[in-house]
Amino acid sequence: MLPGDYVTTYVCLDIHGPWVLRSTSAPAQRGGVAAKPPVDRTQRLDAGPDMNETRQSIGSAPSSPDDLDVAVIGAGISGMYAVHRFRRAGLTVRAFDEAGDVGGTWWWNCYPGARVDSPGAPFYCYTFDRELVNEWEWAETQPDQPTILAYLRNFAEKYDIRRDVQFETRVENAEFDESTNEWVIELSTGERVRARFLVSAAGTLSAANLPNIPGIEDFAGPLHHTGRWPQDGCVDFTDKRVAVVGTGSSGVQVIPNIAKDASQLYVLQRTPQFVLPARNRPLDPALAERARDEWPDMRDRLVKTGRALPMATKSALDVSDEERRATYDAAWVQGGMAVRECYRDHMTNLEANEILAGYVRDKIVETIDAPTIAEKLLPTYIFGTKRLILGTDYYETYNRDNVRLLDIRSYPIDRFTPTSVQTGEGEFEIDLLILATGYDAISGALTRLDPVGRAGRHLTDNWAGGPRTYLGMAMTDFPNLFVVQGPQSPSVKYHYALGSELQVDWIAECILRMRAAGYETIEPEPETESAWGAKVADIANVTLYPRTDSWYSGANIPGKPRQFAVHLDGPGYHEELKNIAKGDYTGFRFDRAKSTRQEIA
Repeated sequence: MLPGDYVTTYVCLDIHGPWVLRSTSAPAQRGGVAAKPPVDRTQRLDAGPDMNETRQSIGSAPSSPDDLDVAVIGAGISGMYAVHRFRRAGLTVRAFDEAGDVGGTWWWNCYPGARVDSPGAPFYCYTFDRELVNEWEWAETQPDQPTILAYLRNFAEKYDIRRDVQFETRVENAEFDESTNEWVIELSTGERVRARFLVSAAGTLSAANLPNIPGIEDFAGPLHHTGRWPQDGCVDFTDKRVAVVGTGSSGVQVIPNIAKDASQLYVLQRTPQFVLPARNRPLDPALAERARDEWPDMRDRLVKTGRALPMATKSALDVSDEERRATYDAAWVQGGMAVRECYRDHMTNLEANEILAGYVRDKIVETIDAPTIAEKLLPTYIFGTKRLILGTDYYETYNRDNVRLLDIRSYPIDRFTPTSVQTGEGEFEIDLLILATGYDAISGALTRLDPVGRAGRHLTDNWAGGPRTYLGMAMTDFPNLFVVQGPQSPSVKYHYALGSELQVDWIAECILRMRAAGYETIEPEPETESAWGAKVADIANVTLYPRTDSWYSGANIPGKPRQFAVHLDGPGYHEELKNIAKGDYTGFRFDRAKSTRQEIA
């Protein structure tokens, strides 16, 4: 699936993105995608509006008659759980999602080959309800997109989520009204709603990254981004010449599937990746039964370690070469992330890491028939410091006669024409263009929305040098705005559904305690943001992750400030959340209606 160690983004709201999708038969709309009828996503991409040009006065849209306690952006895994949890807390809640139904990333990413990567079944699920765990039957270790979407739709049915979700509706603007201590939210439908609290569950990988390549708007054939795939799935590659730009997680999944049908496939690769064998197979009934029987203990282990099963305790340097090779070989046959998990220090010790990297590079060379192609596919960065990818027949695809690898780092793309792509290697005629170019990750959904806080302060101003948060969930000058799986939280490096549950539970409890104490607003004290950012950086610097440019640090987006935006100690983070709540929300300030700052009691 899409990048993220526990499969990451669950809501796809391309809020004020740099591009919007349009049909070839009608011009793109200024100001965003209309709510109804659903957008035709089958053909083209066009430049979209500048966010500052389209922001309207807060009073320009009609107001909704029913104001909310909580407005939620997104109806993927995080957003659906938020609706369920806030409603259970007795709060009035409504979620807004641009998609046509629940599912977030699993609604949008219906490209051929889309599957879960890690964790696979039976652990890719909500964790809070044992009944839900017991009743769902997983068939494979790496369930495909239709299966995951069915699971999420089942969740929506079981908990009656849809009655509090407004689909085909994009949040256009959000501004804090200091006179009433409410968020005023303008929607693509023309409606305006007010809510005491605004919760963004818009996903860590939801703002599509569409490259600014000369001539791309001139290309006359169908053009699709993997994160905005046509909902009817009708993209016919049969006997077509196809170019795929990008070899990240989505590219690795879609490329072998396109190669089976296309007459010619050109893969435009900038960075060769470490791709591990997925080895998708029927789920072991014994493991499924064990998960049901031991779920409370497994969930507890997930909370404390981020993993449902025990972690490795040995160092890769404490065993003989022969033992280590045998361990790697067994893990390679097992597939998934097993080879990374063989030893505890692969991501903290450079020597241990390079031993494993060498093993994986040897496997790549063994798989590719042509040595010159194998050389182009060998990654040179530190193993695992970019998103680790699971693939099926990915490297084998380059042995096909109808597949050509184009190295666009050595020979960059010059431009697209109506019928071709031109690179330093030559001109290549194409009929279809596929962009597997990823996302403005982790912070992109929020910066594209660009909410306005106290005194007209824009979030993009506060984040001009990179995200500034407290706990990855709240920001100074933006009262009552919470972010689920935001920058500087564990997000993509922790079990995503569990992390969402724990954060939303914390937010719900905080709101209830505020109500009981008579407070209207909450926001971090200014000094907390710098201290939190330093803490996140210190934790990351113990590992090898910050030594490589990746979307974890925003390196895939030109001009984006470089900052490693993931808290790498998920268990410690969630323990800290509990302690902060027990300590009367240390680091936060609370206001009553038009009152001075006070501490919560």
